[in-house]
Amino acid sequence: MRFLCLLLLLTLFSCYETTRDCKDYKTGKFYSEVYINDELFKSTFNRTKKLQIETYNNKIDSSKLRWINDCEVIFKTMNPKNRAERKDIHLKILTTTDSSYTFEYSYVGETKKQRGIAYRTK
Repeated sequence: MRFLCLLLLLTLFSCYETTRDCKDYKTGKFYSEVYINDELFKSTFNRTKKLQIETYNNKIDSSKLRWINDCEVIFKTMNPKNRAERKDIHLKILTTTDSSYTFEYSYVGETKKQRGIAYRTK
């Protein structure tokens, strides 16, 4: 009987599929929230197909975009001010809703990833 219940539960959860309609988030105006070491970081950004302009702590940062596929993009800072800003960032959209997406990102080549949520503002 336990085996049958376990099999039924596994069958139900294995059918669950997350939504990833990433094309809707290639352009637009957004704000994002990322927790790093239990601290919340918020930013706003405007994204076109080839450029993203982000405002964080009253600083504006511009990046060129190179889309790998509909759900993955590489950011290259246009005017890096230090060595860390010269590193490209890889962002992958994990799930989408009608007004937001969950993403993970890291420096290219590094294994430590951070997660966040971006919300469409307009």
